[in-house]
Formats: sequence, structure tokens, C-alpha cells
Amino acid sequence: MARVTLRDVCKIYPGGVKAVDRVSLDIADEQFVVLVGPSGCGKSTTLRMVAGLEEVSSGTIEIGGRVVNDVAPKDRDIAMVFQNYALYPHMSVYKNMAFGLTLRRRELGLSKSDIDRKVREAARILGIDGLLDRKPKALSGGQRQRVAVGRAIVRDPKAFLFDEPLSNVDAKMRVEMRSEIKKLHRRLRTTTIYVTHDQEEAMTLGDVIVIMKDGRVQQLGSPLEIFQHPVNRFVGDFIGTPPMNFLAGRIEGDGDSVVFNEGGARLPFYGHLAEAARAYRGIELVLGVRPEGLSLDAERARLGAGADVPREALPALDVRVTLVEPLGKEKDVHMATTVHDRIVGRMESHVSVREGEMQRVFVDLRAAHLFEPGAMGRNVSLPMTQEAVRAN
Repeated sequence: MARVTLRDVCKIYPGGVKAVDRVSLDIADEQFVVLVGPSGCGKSTTLRMVAGLEEVSSGTIEIGGRVVNDVAPKDRDIAMVFQNYALYPHMSVYKNMAFGLTLRRRELGLSKSDIDRKVREAARILGIDGLLDRKPKALSGGQRQRVAVGRAIVRDPKAFLFDEPLSNVDAKMRVEMRSEIKKLHRRLRTTTIYVTHDQEEAMTLGDVIVIMKDGRVQQLGSPLEIFQHPVNRFVGDFIGTPPMNFLAGRIEGDGDSVVFNEGGARLPFYGHLAEAARAYRGIELVLGVRPEGLSLDAERARLGAGADVPREALPALDVRVTLVEPLGKEKDVHMATTVHDRIVGRMESHVSVREGEMQRVFVDLRAAHLFEPGAMGRNVSLPMTQEAVRAN
């Protein structure tokens, strides 16, 4: 177990392609950190530099207080679990798990009985102790992934590195394996860096989430911090299912009164959103609203506006329902205003709403943010006390 530190790490490929741009991270001992972002954002390249599978163009990487830029992968005392399992097809589960230790038995000072004990203990933890004599081709995808994890566990490394390990399993198995990996980390308490493009996977697994785009860190923090306080429009859009709704408009108002002119509706602001918006009167901004923040329930909107705000003064949109997607306990309701042709609200299944009808939808300002225009527009409504980490 060890602290992993990256300081201004860059990776530049031939032709000047910058895959990773000045990434700095300080991963505490025993912490579970998830790197997440769209394809090509640099998350896997960052992981591979920590593992020593990619050279660092500039910056430093430390594992356990030791700079490892020029240290061979086998000497970094880390264990990596790959997306494609990387199992030897001609070897049994037992031999696959024992292979790395057997190869370095003398170097590590291990006896055959030591290796046997480590393999069987790891197999027991992962629930594959009855599969040790099988070959990989006789295993399911989930079982193969457990073998790959087991091969990492037996090494008792300073850090685990996971590179999209659940991409090749079905949805049901993915949920089960997420739970297993989380429980495994709680048991072993080994520093873990996990890469995924799945934001739901990141939210459920990570103590800390690192959002990346174009080789740079956009934001890092706890799952709840990032969900509630996205530092820019990209983060707000990437984290959350369905994604955040974005409505372009203008800030207007006099004195303490401030409204958001959506083009077809004027939404009054209250509380911290009003305080932030007052500095932007006459300026075009983008209102971001979580699907959970759109409701037919005026009382929910009043919680975000203030108990003394009358119903007619609550922020609301007149919409036409275009599609209803039942999800069991909840349903996603797709709507359109006269200006914006697609906004989505997540509502409880018992709410009566049908395609084609007109509705008045209230906006819960607790689930709303104001962004500067553009795909990377800064969140100008973050509370001043929120010390979210922006791009480094």
C-alpha cells in the first residue's frame, strides 16, 4: 500500500499529439480513485504511465515516495488488471494466478507452499476456489475477470491499477462485479486507480473521481461533490443519467429581482442562484437543470425557491410532452418548449403525463446551475465556499 503522486505529467506522441497535459494528482494510501471521461481523454494513457507501460514525456510519478519514471514496470510493485483479462489459455486458473509469483519466486524469497497459500487465499476471497483446475475457455466472462483480479491480489502490491476491467461483461455481471471490486477494496485497503468511461461505474466505486477531457483534469472530488457542484458545463453534462438539461437564455431584472429569459418563458431566480445571476444582468448564459429538478409538483420547486414564494411566482416552463419512457419506479419524460426542443425530466411512475399533452413544469433551483456559453462554459453559480478543483 502506498501514496501515488503525479506532478505535471505529460505524454506527447510523435507529431506533437499531446495525450496527457500537465496532470497532477495526489492519491492517498488506501484510496480508491477513478479516472473517468470520454474516449481519447487520456485516462488510460495516464494509468499506463503509472504502470510503466508508457514513458513519461515530462513531469514525475512517485509510488510510495519513490520517483519511478525510469523504473521498469516489474519493479514498481504494482499490479494491473486489463480490459481483455490477458489470461494464458493453455494454463489452468491456478497456474494463471500463480504464474507471476512462480516467475519471480527466488527474487521474492517465496517457497512453493507460500505461493500455494497465496493463490488459494485469493481464490477463496473471490469465490473461485472451485475453479482452480479449469482452463480460461471453460469460464464465463465474470469468472475470467475474477481470475485476472486474483492474479493481481496474490502479488500483494502497493497499488492496484484497473484499466476498464468490466467493459467485456454484460450489464448484469457488470453490476455484480462492481460490488465485488468495492467489497474487495474495503477488505484489502490497497491503493487503487481505476479507469472507466462509464460515469455510473465511477460514481458507485470511487472515493474520489477524476474527470478528464482532452488530456486534462477538469475536476476531482467525491462523487456527491462533483454531481452537486460541476465546475463547468462538460462535467455537468458528463456526470448524471439522463444528462443535465441546458437552456440558453439571458439574465434580466432590476434591483434584487432577477429572472432568466429562456426565450419563451421568464424564470425567476431565488437564493444562491439569484445572488450569482445579479452580476450577469444583460448577459447570455446557459441554465443547467438536472432531470430530477423538473417536476409537476410545485411544492418541490418551492423548497428550492423559498416557503413564502407563491405558486404563480415559482420558476416554471410551459412544455409539450414528446415522449414518455417508463423505467419501473420512475419514468423519463421528454419535453419541448417553444424555444428548446429537448429537455428531460425524471419523474415518479405514478405521475400522470401523456405524450402530446401540454404541461406546466416547475424548476427546482436546488438542481440548477448557471454556465457561461460554450461546451466548456464555467459554472458561475458555484457557492463561494465550494472549493472544487478545476483544471490543473
